[in-house]
Amino acid sequence: MKTVSKTNRTLLIIGVMMALVTLACAMGVSQPSDPVFIPPRLTEPPGALVEPTLAAEDAALTPVAVAAVPASLSNPAPAASSSEENHRPPILYYTQAGDTLPVVAVRFGVQLEEITSPEPLSTESLLHPDQLLIIPNRLMNTTSPNRLMPDSEVVFSPSAMDFDVEAFVQEAGGYLSSYQEWLGTTQWTSGSEVVYRVAIENSINPRLLLALLEFQSGWVYGQPANLALQDYPLGKIDSTVKGLYQQLTWAVNQLSVGYYGWREGYVTDIQFSDGATARLAPELNAGTVALQYYFSRVYDSQGWLQALDARLGFPSLYEQMFGNPWLRAVQVEPLYPPDLTQPNLALPFFFNQMWSFTGGPHGAWEHDGARAALDFAPAADHSGCYQSDAWTLASAPGLIVRSENGVVVIDLDGDGYEQTGWVLMYLHMSQKERIKTGTWVERGDLLGHPSCEGGIATGVHIHLARKYNGEWIAADGPLPFVLSGWRAHAGAKPYQGYLTRDDKTVTASVVGSFESRIFRSHDDP
Repeated sequence: MKTVSKTNRTLLIIGVMMALVTLACAMGVSQPSDPVFIPPRLTEPPGALVEPTLAAEDAALTPVAVAAVPASLSNPAPAASSSEENHRPPILYYTQAGDTLPVVAVRFGVQLEEITSPEPLSTESLLHPDQLLIIPNRLMNTTSPNRLMPDSEVVFSPSAMDFDVEAFVQEAGGYLSSYQEWLGTTQWTSGSEVVYRVAIENSINPRLLLALLEFQSGWVYGQPANLALQDYPLGKIDSTVKGLYQQLTWAVNQLSVGYYGWREGYVTDIQFSDGATARLAPELNAGTVALQYYFSRVYDSQGWLQALDARLGFPSLYEQMFGNPWLRAVQVEPLYPPDLTQPNLALPFFFNQMWSFTGGPHGAWEHDGARAALDFAPAADHSGCYQSDAWTLASAPGLIVRSENGVVVIDLDGDGYEQTGWVLMYLHMSQKERIKTGTWVERGDLLGHPSCEGGIATGVHIHLARKYNGEWIAADGPLPFVLSGWRAHAGAKPYQGYLTRDDKTVTASVVGSFESRIFRSHDDP
């Protein structure tokens, strides 16, 4: 049984009361409800899109008048002086699923050894949700700690696995329901198909993408009011990201940077187009930070405040469209069980065949976001893109749930859903002899050939990433990527890094240099 001193017990009671107030602010008091179909632009965004100009590639939406920006959005969050800190009670923080001690320390601006708890603490493994941490109160000026969106509503989690994008879009009857776009791989593609494709490829919740489209441009229930909203429905006015697919791709990149940057500890601040900066409140969850980071890339600081207003901004519109997200979250969270472990995975190629480790931890799908992927390339006597005869093998048994557009996905729990349990995603898989959807594979079975197909590639290779319950899992973190006993370690930058096993090291090299060579042997784990 946990015990605390009388002082800490008092602080604990105060902390619980404050937590309940914060929860009430974030969740509201609404009862369970069915999604409500609303007229276009029921909730107006902070302003209208700025028409494209040569001078402002990253032009923000023009906000309407709102309350003055608080100090937390005007100045960085300084640390308290020693005299101030001595008079400030410590923060009582209850851990969230996915928290690790090093990342919590970064968020709160303290050293690892300064964090204490009535329970044992680990510096390497996942912390149990709701574990009490006692942390020095160093940050004096941060954003609001109110949580606005559950993690499971940002990633393509179990709560959205039965959500029918096409049915929702058609019933809403807006511009998106008749929209079509030409894509190189799928040719003329409907608006709902574009939304679903971006959602499944990036593992971002399609409900979130639809709500953002409605909030910023009225595409779901109505019609875009002008050409800018038609060409740039998510607010990124840049000719290189024109059209729905490119706009959604840009948007999910921002959401992923916020979500996984917070999860992995490399995002603690946001900056706006007007130069204002904000230190994120350390108590926030990854889902809320994803929204905050995204809107900071679209609006200036005052527009950002209005967009995130729980009563009149995006969170309110989201609930009107899809019901209370926190009620769905109760059914599926935590996405990270505290005792989660990676299943036994093998290197994805034949025994005694030389390959190169060409990419350390980097973006799972887009360039930024979760540093969940590793790259491997077969030995060859020439570089670039060519038809390879090398085979990519299944690293574990499971069901093939997707095989298209250069991608093969193995569902390790075999239930047929990418949104549940462990999933392996292979990218740059050649269409030639690629395994078909619906096939059950065992470890070591043939999946297809590495190539340059699917995404951007300068040479033949495979890109391998893991996700659990729809969330990409960092290759170097509390659940390290381990293949045939080789453990991944991140470098200073994406694509850098190395693999270790016992006393051996293989260093990533994008050109497949000598130190990147790796073999799979029969005595591998």
